[in-house]
Amino acid sequence: MKLANSTILITGGTSGIGMEFLQQLSKQGAAHIIITGRDNPKLEKVKQQFPDVYTVQSNVGNIREIEELYLDVTKKFPALNIIINNAGIMRNLNLQDTSIGLESITQEIDTNLSGTIRMVHRFLPHLKIQASAAIVNISSGLAFVPFPLSPVYSAAKAGVHAYTQVLRLQLKNTNVKVFEVAPPSTETPLQNAFSNIDMGSSSPMMKVDKMVSEAIRGILKDKAEILPGMSKALRFMGRIAPAFFMNFMHKMIEKAKKKSK
Repeated sequence: MKLANSTILITGGTSGIGMEFLQQLSKQGAAHIIITGRDNPKLEKVKQQFPDVYTVQSNVGNIREIEELYLDVTKKFPALNIIINNAGIMRNLNLQDTSIGLESITQEIDTNLSGTIRMVHRFLPHLKIQASAAIVNISSGLAFVPFPLSPVYSAAKAGVHAYTQVLRLQLKNTNVKVFEVAPPSTETPLQNAFSNIDMGSSSPMMKVDKMVSEAIRGILKDKAEILPGMSKALRFMGRIAPAFFMNFMHKMIEKAKKKSK
């Protein structure tokens, strides 16, 4: 997939993986880059750093805002041909906590999974009329082995993985290429949810610049499923003994919790 001269939309582009994609794709010769985010002050900071980037305040968890984003972006950038579905949230959740409301409990599903599906569904007709187009869905290594502290996040990312596989199959005879990037534990603001738990050296995190660099190399080489760092091992573990490795992680977390008290 060629990235030079492409027009690229990145959801959740104000920090972490999305921001790193913006920085590295800017060096790949992209014609235009559009980023979305929920926080206007963060968008303004990005705009100051990258004056040529088009920023839009938009929440992929909100159907109306997806519609508004589509109308705005396709009008201003009719050559839009690549979408990177990166927006996501990750929480440390105790499923026995009855104080969590029914609407709140599915936040990761609404943003990470439903947001991805709705973005693709809305923009797909536009992408199909481009000479060359791509959809890049950011899943997670936790799609293969669930993380005991983040049950809904893990379920959402497993859903993104399954959805992306079928999307690729259904679009195989079109001009739209479908990529999945499944990051391992990466140094991003998402990890702030676990800052009170010291996992020590047993839980190494990948540098975000290295992770995105591997992802871009994979896209350039038309590698449909991109598994940076430890994600290859997580996929292998998820195939041979998922219950064993999940229980192993649970025991490690419980030890870390006791150590952190």
